[in-house]
Amino acid sequence: MELNLVGRAPEGLSRRARSLLGGHCVRVDVTPVESNRAWWLERGIPPEQIDRMAAFQDRWGGLLLPPSQQYEGGPKYFDPDVPEEDADGWWFGAGMQRASVDFSFMIGPDDSFGIHARRWTPLHASVDGWVESVALAYHARMWSRSVTRVTGDDVDALPLADCDAVPEVRGLADTWWRGEDLLVALHTGEALCRDAPGARTAYVYSGLDAWGLDV
Repeated sequence: MELNLVGRAPEGLSRRARSLLGGHCVRVDVTPVESNRAWWLERGIPPEQIDRMAAFQDRWGGLLLPPSQQYEGGPKYFDPDVPEEDADGWWFGAGMQRASVDFSFMIGPDDSFGIHARRWTPLHASVDGWVESVALAYHARMWSRSVTRVTGDDVDALPLADCDAVPEVRGLADTWWRGEDLLVALHTGEALCRDAPGARTAYVYSGLDAWGLDV
């Protein structure tokens, strides 16, 4: 597998995400979507869905991020594959799992990024949101004085009412919150996907100064 520098980061990302991509990420060679277009068309895949996969690959294909704290690290790298249809529309794989997990990483009909096992659970409204979330986690770990992990029902006691949502992560099942001197990452994707409320997990990054809170 050949590794390449990321080069210019996709447009629209925060400075923090661009910094992560430029300093901690590489791209690997992946099979171009166009090489499978004829095969998919013969099997009834609409051309606009193949176009959607090609656009995803143009923006994210082959990008290998540092591992996420949740979901056993996230996709190994982004690589669209296997378009499928159900009553809600068309889906495609976002990339192979980095570790052995019982869910797949998928792009939904509305371009949301999430996991699919017992049910579809969108984590972020776009892949951009996932990338921003990974970048924010690395930023917060570097600049916080302490990190506290909270799970299950204890998540309900977090003071999120006193915090503002971080919009860049485009949070759905997974969200980020900014308080006076802290950042909170709330992960509920696996809990929703598996009907397991006890799997809810939050990380509280506290003791942040103005630079650390620059989101």
